[in-house]
Amino acid sequence: MSRIDYFRDPNAPEANSVVPSVTAVVQDEKGRVLLIHKTDNDLWALPGGGHDIGESVANTVIREVEEETGISVVVEDIVGLYTDPEHVMAYDDGEVRQQFSICFHARPVGGNLRTSSESKEVRWVAPTDLDGLTIHPSMRLRIDHGLDASRTKPYIG
Repeated sequence: MSRIDYFRDPNAPEANSVVPSVTAVVQDEKGRVLLIHKTDNDLWALPGGGHDIGESVANTVIREVEEETGISVVVEDIVGLYTDPEHVMAYDDGEVRQQFSICFHARPVGGNLRTSSESKEVRWVAPTDLDGLTIHPSMRLRIDHGLDASRTKPYIG
């Protein structure tokens, strides 16, 4: 299913759903960030996805990262809560979802990089190489917050 992301766009369609989701800032021993090249919007992003009934939010992070990248992780803490009503995602089935994402720090503990139906490319990216990738502004905010070692409190916005 394809999607179009609208960010502070006055022509964006009105949201008709909210789905709790997660993303994860995962860094390897070299400080590189785990990113996926998404199949639904052709943008680079942190791995993540929707929270399912019957699982804890930490298990959502673990499941989504492994499904999309092949990397097993342990959840460490929260980067922030991202709920901007001016960021909506329009799917080709008519759903228009308001952003509701909880971003976590997670540590890799195993696995091997691989793609999935949601990721056409998966790679470890040095923070200095992020500007060379097409990343949605909302996702870039999460990445920047996750990499900012001076942050002492989670972002709430």
